[in-house]
Amino acid sequence: MNMAENENQKDIQPRKKDKYRKDKPWDHEGIDHWKVEPFTEADNPHGLIEESSFATLFPKYRETYLREVWPLVKEKLGSHHIRCALDVVEGSMTVATTRKTFDPYIILKARDMIKLMSRGVSYEQSCRVLEDDVACDIIKIRNLVRNKERFIKRRQRLIGPNGATLKALELLTECYILVQGGTVSAIGSFKGLKQVRNVVEETMKNIHPIYNIKIMMIKRELAKDPTLKNENWSRFLPKFKNKNVQRKKPKIKEKKPYTPFPPPQQESKIDIQLASGEYFLNKEEKVLKERENKKKKQEEAGVQRKIKRQQSFIPPSEVKPNDKNDTETSKKSTSVDVNVLKKNIKKIQEKKNKMKKK
Repeated sequence: MNMAENENQKDIQPRKKDKYRKDKPWDHEGIDHWKVEPFTEADNPHGLIEESSFATLFPKYRETYLREVWPLVKEKLGSHHIRCALDVVEGSMTVATTRKTFDPYIILKARDMIKLMSRGVSYEQSCRVLEDDVACDIIKIRNLVRNKERFIKRRQRLIGPNGATLKALELLTECYILVQGGTVSAIGSFKGLKQVRNVVEETMKNIHPIYNIKIMMIKRELAKDPTLKNENWSRFLPKFKNKNVQRKKPKIKEKKPYTPFPPPQQESKIDIQLASGEYFLNKEEKVLKERENKKKKQEEAGVQRKIKRQQSFIPPSEVKPNDKNDTETSKKSTSVDVNVLKKNIKKIQEKKNKMKKK
């Protein structure tokens, strides 16, 4: 019995590297390690040592809106102990820390807020960036496509008819998205922002956003199933093939040889009538002449139709075969070289024998 107990104790003995490891009472399965705890004044009672500030320029068309909203911006940033200023002459917004500022990261959040407001985002949406779980991303799309017309088409493709595609993206990624000029502003979670950036960049590379939306919808449904949680989803996702659609080639006009002289002036109707003498005829005479011309054209057309009909009754020309040539060709076709045939058969048999030996 003692021998069996000793053997069990040997099996239970910890590994060398686990020798000095002890259970941590503060670390258990119930703790969420990814949870971001709020940063309070008690965490940094002494405040910041130095002042840091950021400034951004805004376009002139945003001036009236920013003037209206600025008191609200001041109040919102003041609650986080951040100083802000609006310079209408220079066309810039500045944010800076104060002595009371305790959160060192809030200045970067305030910088993102004024950046979004300069890019056309409303005050209500840009305020969300000050929250801990919310981030923002400003994607520059103007430099991704060289041709301006192509860029406008692809940007419109991202928005969709009546903004339907953009709305679908917002619902799937749980982000606020605004397409303004040469940028796309997005506000939401880090995971959602990553998806938005991927879709926007691929759209600018001529991949329709509807394909990515379809994939995201399938992934969303698969995530609900606990059995497929840790499996590879590639078999469920659709695989789209690139199709080279034939487009109409632009017609290239041939350049005529350069001449310094202008082209001859075209004759007017009156000049042509004067030359033919038609100008001096009465109305009745003109009508008679038109009728004669019409009759002539009809007669010519009738003659051509008759020729076409008669062509079907004309028998085709027959080639008379020469008797001598025919006999020679028939001999050539029937004569077979027996020696050549035997050699070919021998070669085939040798090949078969080799294959069997292998």
